[in-house]
Amino acid sequence: MTSAIHPTTRLVLWLIFLVAVQTLRGTPLLCAVLLMPVLGLRILQRGWKLIRRTRWLLLSLFVILAWGSAGEPLWNSDTAPTYEGLSEALTHLGRLILVLMAVAAFLETMPLPDLLAGARTLFKPLRHCGLDPDRGIVRLMLVLRYVETLPNPKDWRSVLNAPATTECELIEVNDQPLRWSDYTLAALGVLALIGLFFV
Repeated sequence: MTSAIHPTTRLVLWLIFLVAVQTLRGTPLLCAVLLMPVLGLRILQRGWKLIRRTRWLLLSLFVILAWGSAGEPLWNSDTAPTYEGLSEALTHLGRLILVLMAVAAFLETMPLPDLLAGARTLFKPLRHCGLDPDRGIVRLMLVLRYVETLPNPKDWRSVLNAPATTECELIEVNDQPLRWSDYTLAALGVLALIGLFFV
């Protein structure tokens, strides 16, 4: 039984959402972050794992923006962050957390064969540039698997000492034709995104 929405359409709508998140700031961004629990426990746990893996990047971004932006200092000191920098740092952190949760939700709700089928359809136009979409989806699958199974070692040498895997694996991709409803949904998503930039 095929899904009501083609995997490619779901992938396009997800990419549109990621771009739309970058337009959020202030109260709408705060409301979106506070609404994350409605995604469910499994998605929140997976998202939290992604946030923990990127915590140093998030902390570095916060420090650079909060202390590196010009503006009015929070208190009377040369080492104080600025109001403008703090606002910018919190805005970018909120957007990144939403993006990570969107990635978690996407990976949790979309089976790997569907994800590969959607990516393969998106990569097909690249065949005219001499790129093979089948190789592209295999590499995508390997990256996703590496990110999911990467150990969290205390010592970087344990990663180098990990045994190499030589198992052969058969990859099955559910190739479905796009329907008119898929094109309509994708077009509406693009129009809504364009509308966000003109509001």
